[in-house]
Amino acid sequence: MSERKLGLPSAISTGVGLILATSCLLVIGQGSGIIGNSFVFSMVIALAFNAFTALSVSELDAMMPQLTGGLAQYTLVGMGPFVSVLTMVGGYVIGMTVFGSLEGTMFGRTMAMLFPQLNIPMPFYGIALMVIIIVLNCRGVDMFAKVQNVVAYSLIISLFIMGIMGTLHMGKGNIIPQDHSLNGDIGSIMGLVGTAFYMFVGCEFVVPLSPFVKKPEFTIPAGMIGSLVVVFLMQLFCVFGFTNYVSFGELATNGSPHMLYGIALLGEFGRIWMGVVSILAVISTANTVINSLGYLLSGMGRINLVPEVFSKKNKRGAPYVSIITIGVSMTILVVLSLVASDLLNFFLKVASVFWIIVYLFLHLDVIFLRFRMPKVPRNFKVPLGILIPVIGVAGDAYMIWGIDNDPAIRAKVYVACFVTFVILGIYSYLWVKYIMKKPLFKPVPIKEVMAMENEMYYQYHERYALKVNFAVNIEKKEINSKEGGSAYGKGI
Repeated sequence: MSERKLGLPSAISTGVGLILATSCLLVIGQGSGIIGNSFVFSMVIALAFNAFTALSVSELDAMMPQLTGGLAQYTLVGMGPFVSVLTMVGGYVIGMTVFGSLEGTMFGRTMAMLFPQLNIPMPFYGIALMVIIIVLNCRGVDMFAKVQNVVAYSLIISLFIMGIMGTLHMGKGNIIPQDHSLNGDIGSIMGLVGTAFYMFVGCEFVVPLSPFVKKPEFTIPAGMIGSLVVVFLMQLFCVFGFTNYVSFGELATNGSPHMLYGIALLGEFGRIWMGVVSILAVISTANTVINSLGYLLSGMGRINLVPEVFSKKNKRGAPYVSIITIGVSMTILVVLSLVASDLLNFFLKVASVFWIIVYLFLHLDVIFLRFRMPKVPRNFKVPLGILIPVIGVAGDAYMIWGIDNDPAIRAKVYVACFVTFVILGIYSYLWVKYIMKKPLFKPVPIKEVMAMENEMYYQYHERYALKVNFAVNIEKKEINSKEGGSAYGKGI
């Protein structure tokens, strides 16, 4: 058994490093550019909804600890294979692919601002980044495995320092004369909650630490909540700093607001400082998405939620089919969003909706399992019964409904998500009914899902399938033989 050595600080630091991404800075720019400093109220509400998700994930992990399939397996137990395939492929795999592509887009924009003298087209930077990450991951090299925390924390510390400097008017630039009050109207604030949600996604990635932390029933939920709070405080200073030194109009429309802020705050030094740190963080985050999604798809192929080809690994143990599929998809989205700048905001909203849908179903899993399996041991339970998951479902539905204040953008996001889920719904129906050959909405027993973590499970089921196929073939041959003999006799 693994010795538990990690405490709450380690869980929080891991969560912070996983939640924060440079595309979050784009959201800060958009939100504060639209309604000014009142955007912090949207952030507080989004923080609360994400904290509710953290509590629901903690309870599911307490029921089914140390599952490598995580969210997919929770939903298998909660609502059956159809919903599990639909939400994991549609909500998580596609959502994270879009999320990762945004990091590649930020990389292209940042490189162009950091090295304008090179006159290299932005899509080239994005393509080069994706190709390098794909190749290295297929060779079994987790490029940033040893420096992942250093890179992530460099961005966090830098943003804390620069955010505080901007908030306290300590920069070299001039303070922009604009309304810095917190008197935004409730409609505008609530309308940007869905946008602010994107700034806090990913806290559930703390869950895999549960075998290695002390008192996981406390440390895992506290680590997720703590990491959300730390990220919120850092982003809070960034909002105040950004609006002090960059105009609302530029924040709302520029694809690299953090670079504008670095230049306005500290001049050339600020441009280099912010540029280098954010580039390293972008590479780290994009690498994490491709690596983690590759292994996630491989795991889903192993438990027959997606075609088995995705579970194929090369001689270095890398799930190369999954990595290449995710990497190529991200590269296409990176090129599209760099060529057509208006697609950047669109992709951000789409990624948010996909991720919100996953969180919504996690809350539903908790609610259903409370009624269906009330006596199953849980070393952590969401407080106040099912009230928090119910509020979480309502909050997630509201964020989807109000994903953007602009009705035209909102309609486009809805259409894109609707079409995607219709296609995935057809795929999920056909896959579960004819490939998995399981009832669409019949939950899988929790013991079977837990057994999926053991290699013997697959060896047994493979042997069982071979025996069944062998018996069926023998029976068919006997039937055909009898039918053939009978017909021949009649002919005579």
